[in-house]
Amino acid sequence: MKCINIYFRKYFLSFDMISTIKSYVQDFSHLFFPHHCEGCGTDILQHDELLCPKCSFELPETNFIHNANNPVEKIFYGRINIQHAAAAFYFTKDSVLQRLLVQLKYKSNQQAGIYLGKRLGEQLNVSERFNDVDAIIPLPLNPKKEFKRGYNQAKIICDGIVSVWNKPIIDDAVVRTHFTETQTHQDRIHRWQNMQSVFSISHPKVLKNKHILLIDDVITTGATLEACAAAILKISGTKLSIATVAYTI
Repeated sequence: MKCINIYFRKYFLSFDMISTIKSYVQDFSHLFFPHHCEGCGTDILQHDELLCPKCSFELPETNFIHNANNPVEKIFYGRINIQHAAAAFYFTKDSVLQRLLVQLKYKSNQQAGIYLGKRLGEQLNVSERFNDVDAIIPLPLNPKKEFKRGYNQAKIICDGIVSVWNKPIIDDAVVRTHFTETQTHQDRIHRWQNMQSVFSISHPKVLKNKHILLIDDVITTGATLEACAAAILKISGTKLSIATVAYTI
């Protein structure tokens, strides 16, 4: 018994020592390579966190994922047959969320997408409405735009989602065949007109008889998501839901 006690004492002392050394190394690296909150810029945060607790708390959750007939679902009323639709957060200008999305789309900060995907995935994971989803699909980018950016931001968000919600990603069954300019400043009619025949299905058998969850970063008029959803729903037996990180008020 004495030998066992000595063994465990040495083991826990060794474990404590390793933890202490690891803490010192992290503090030392933080001194020369400071890690800042992407929201407010403070360096008072864990080395593996993207946002400080204050900024993380300030992300405005919508609770749409748990509620039917929410504003995102109403966007598609009379336009397309979807099972469920939701967004995790409200988007407002000059907000922490806007800064994260800008970092993801224009500053090559893929960790911002992983973080936002995890937050969305955590909400999906506890929502009974999305339980029967078979797979998730990131909204495709045109190959030229994806090459220019270096990645598809919706795919990065999906990577974050599946790290906390056990669903497969299908990222090669839907193709964006036409390049479209940014639609940020266009009205709903022009957005819808621009998106006609933009998407095609390259592997219909992969989608057949599945409930697909289509993922994007922000939803405004829903024209792009509608066009992609319409292409997917042409496949026999396919059901479709939609989820985004943000909903524009």
